[in-house]
Amino acid sequence: MRIAQVAPLWECVPPPAYGGTELVVAHLSNELVRRGHEVTLFAAANSQTLAKLEPGAPQPMRLAGVTPHEYQIYDLMQLTKVVQQADEFDVIHFHVDASALPYGNILKTPVVHTVHGILTPLVEKLFTQNQQQNFVSISDSQRRNDLGLNYVATVYNGIDPGTYEFHPEPDQPPYLTFFGRISPEKGPHLAIELAKRTGWRLVIAGKVDRADQAFYEREIEPLIDGKQIVYVGEANHVQKSEIMGGAVATLCLLTWEEPFGLVMPESMVCGTPVIAMARGSAPELIVHGKTGFLCHTMDGCVAAVNQIEQIDRKVCREHVEKNFSHNRMVEGYEAVYYQLIEKRLTQNGRLHSAALKQTS
Repeated sequence: MRIAQVAPLWECVPPPAYGGTELVVAHLSNELVRRGHEVTLFAAANSQTLAKLEPGAPQPMRLAGVTPHEYQIYDLMQLTKVVQQADEFDVIHFHVDASALPYGNILKTPVVHTVHGILTPLVEKLFTQNQQQNFVSISDSQRRNDLGLNYVATVYNGIDPGTYEFHPEPDQPPYLTFFGRISPEKGPHLAIELAKRTGWRLVIAGKVDRADQAFYEREIEPLIDGKQIVYVGEANHVQKSEIMGGAVATLCLLTWEEPFGLVMPESMVCGTPVIAMARGSAPELIVHGKTGFLCHTMDGCVAAVNQIEQIDRKVCREHVEKNFSHNRMVEGYEAVYYQLIEKRLTQNGRLHSAALKQTS
């Protein structure tokens, strides 16, 4: 197949540190190439890929420090480029959420959108206006069936287990860890509260976006003492594997309906179980009592910490290898692509047949 992958321009593909969508697109594009498909990746200029790269911006927009308006302009220029080349592809796969929806209505090439985030009330209106287009959810909990969207599949995000070191035992002295954006919905403040209540050392790694700077300065920074509560900044892939793998548990104390949460399989593939609030996709990713614990209250999280050593770290890794590998993800998307291409061929065949009847 000739496949276009259209990535957000905020980070490069793959991201040097934080960036779940961009990491997924990187794995997807590279594995599709390894399987013999012709893949064109529309992404920021310094992206590293086995696919043919079509630069949509001279550098990742986060590094460029652009305004929202400037980002929108680059996004529109990239989407225009996709439209101009659309006839060269058998299928076009958008990972940019709402901005690509108007273009899906005018393209003859089959189009699919993976919804990577959650839909705000304003964005809901645009999705509802385009509900007949093809959508893929990244978890069943993420689906918005109330909007009548045409979901063609749920395909879980996947990671490459071979790039994460397995840690059969946690490091000494023991610690808990938190990875992710330092934002209210990710729950770093609750991770600190749990560490304080249990007496455990906590290592925090993640980026602070401009929008979350005030939250960080108010709720997180005053509690960082460099001893019990340690903040190491934004970690790259190697650091992520080392810090996560050395932890007794990774804390995902979510305050929102997490669409997927790549940190959870990343932690488990290192052998480290996850203690999570049972919200969003967490119940689909974690096997309660086997690869971590799903909690509903902070008291439940405290109890989970006291039981965490019961978890077999090898089982954590095997769970990810079986269910959340990049190979499993690519197989899911290949099935979607073939389904859409067959549907388009069938529709074209019916149109051709109808045209012949009209002229006979």
